Amino acid sequence: MAARRVLHMVAAMVLAVFAVGVSVGPAHADKPPQYFVDESKLPFDAVPGISTDRYWGVHAGAGYRIEVPENWNGDLVMWAHGFRGDGLELTVDNHPLRAFLIANGYAWAASSFAKNDYDVAQGVKDTHKLTKRFNGIVGKPDRVYMTGASMGGHITAVAIEQYQNTYDGAMPICGVLGDYELFDFFLDYNVVAAALADVEMTFPPDPVEWTTESIPQITSTLAAAWPLGLTEDGENLKALTELRSGGERPLFDAAFPAWASFLLDFGSLDGEVPRRPGVVVDNSDVVYQFDTDPALTSAEAELNDSVLRVTADPSGKRHPGLQNVPVVDGDPSIPVLTLHNLGDLFVPFSMEQVYAERVAENGASDLVVQRAIRAVGHCDFTPEELVTGFVDLVTWVEHGVRPAGDDVVTPSVVADPNYGCAFTTATRNLGPFTAPCPPE
Repeated sequence: MAARRVLHMVAAMVLAVFAVGVSVGPAHADKPPQYFVDESKLPFDAVPGISTDRYWGVHAGAGYRIEVPENWNGDLVMWAHGFRGDGLELTVDNHPLRAFLIANGYAWAASSFAKNDYDVAQGVKDTHKLTKRFNGIVGKPDRVYMTGASMGGHITAVAIEQYQNTYDGAMPICGVLGDYELFDFFLDYNVVAAALADVEMTFPPDPVEWTTESIPQITSTLAAAWPLGLTEDGENLKALTELRSGGERPLFDAAFPAWASFLLDFGSLDGEVPRRPGVVVDNSDVVYQFDTDPALTSAEAELNDSVLRVTADPSGKRHPGLQNVPVVDGDPSIPVLTLHNLGDLFVPFSMEQVYAERVAENGASDLVVQRAIRAVGHCDFTPEELVTGFVDLVTWVEHGVRPAGDDVVTPSVVADPNYGCAFTTATRNLGPFTAPCPPE
């Protein structure tokens, strides 16, 4: 779940680069043998016209980059990257707001983490280690901001709860703030798609059979030209997906065809994740519906009777802490500002709703501001949206001025056709589904 889209958008802010950096630290401290850092890829050039000190190296098995502008204001902004897959090479992102940060006096640092895969605990620990490394290389910052995208948003939300004395403010974007709820969403979509198409499904699945036989059967049964021309059962899948991904909201008609095929790929997975022995997904007590009326229609009752049920293994129980894939408790002690795309179905908008509910249960809603952005992509934010969010977070941390945000949990608010317009700075080109915001 990488933040590549964010980086590409911000790349336009950075011109041709030059100059050399400084390599710091031991080359291979505690590096796990199965992963590696290509140190030749760690050096990075300066942004033209801005004098900075740049450092790179390998620390505790993870590659890192650090950049400190000449006019450093004393604050550090950490960056946690998104999902890298399960490859063995460990790579480092520049901060997506790099050009803005160094131009405005902020230092930044980013780690590759010492492991790939969906290993949130590793990301939390390695990012924290890098903040300590920064202290030794540069000096102790006045404030530390934690930022991250997608899986990095999960890392950000956990890090500020695990290390409450390290960070002063946080901005998770397109984040997996509902942790295991995301994996259950993928399960729900696929078992329901199979049931509605009357395709037999087993768990764990045979990946080859699912890809070569089940998916073609599902798509040909549920649509005339998948994912368009949906049959009645196809429309039911779409309606259920909308409800389980955040409810009625703008742009979902564009989101479903954009993500419908991609989500079927998750049907080949076995429900296991790193650090969790056994299956972690569970739909044993889920009541599937196509609308918000609690009374089941005959079609809904038939679905619930026929859908494949999966129960999580006892060994996959969700324990707190960093020994396993950590849960986001929703108990921040510092200001948090989030951004999320309304039409993202890779990390759906429901992640924000789960987080808001957990935060409310902990009586911490005054510390969280959430913003909906009208886009269908994953981590699709304009530079202006990101900069505005970060500047508002800094103002909140430094001056106590809580910024405005969106109500993400009230269905009638989220369903408003103009929802998300307050903080969206550009209308995305979504063809016939494009819905520009009204002029101010």
